[in-house]
Amino acid sequence: MLILLAFIIVFHITSAALLFISTIDNAWWVGDNFSTDVWRVCTTNRSTCMAITDEFNEYQSIQAVQATMILSTIFCCVSFLVFILQLFRLKQGERFVLTSVIQLLSCLCVMIAASIYTDRHEELHQSRGYRMEVSEGQYGYSFVLAWIAFAFTLISGVMYLVLRKRK
Repeated sequence: MLILLAFIIVFHITSAALLFISTIDNAWWVGDNFSTDVWRVCTTNRSTCMAITDEFNEYQSIQAVQATMILSTIFCCVSFLVFILQLFRLKQGERFVLTSVIQLLSCLCVMIAASIYTDRHEELHQSRGYRMEVSEGQYGYSFVLAWIAFAFTLISGVMYLVLRKRK
């Protein structure tokens, strides 16, 4: 049982780390001489960055992605704290339902963020607000990590729903 508990804790911490990296790192959309995320656009040759502001056409979409990624990260961290509290407070045989619900909310938020970015990426990268051409690029590793974090949070949310506190 102790090995299972250690695995669940490591899995949850990995999910949180993936969410932090995908939210913070500048690699949602990359090209030969630029990288962009939901916060800023950077050139790789001059290392100059420009924040994404309301002068961009699809700024509302970017704000939705920002908000849901932040919420997802917060829910994942809160879920871990609730799990630790429930670990010592729940009676034997009870399920970690509250932890599961919060973790599934985190899963939902990261899915919404990645889905919005997937759906709106053409419009996002053809905005007049960019100082360089960013339409010719591909998804970066932060975007991929967001989808992996979605799978991890979904799996851990279901694990918490099924998990019972045993001896």
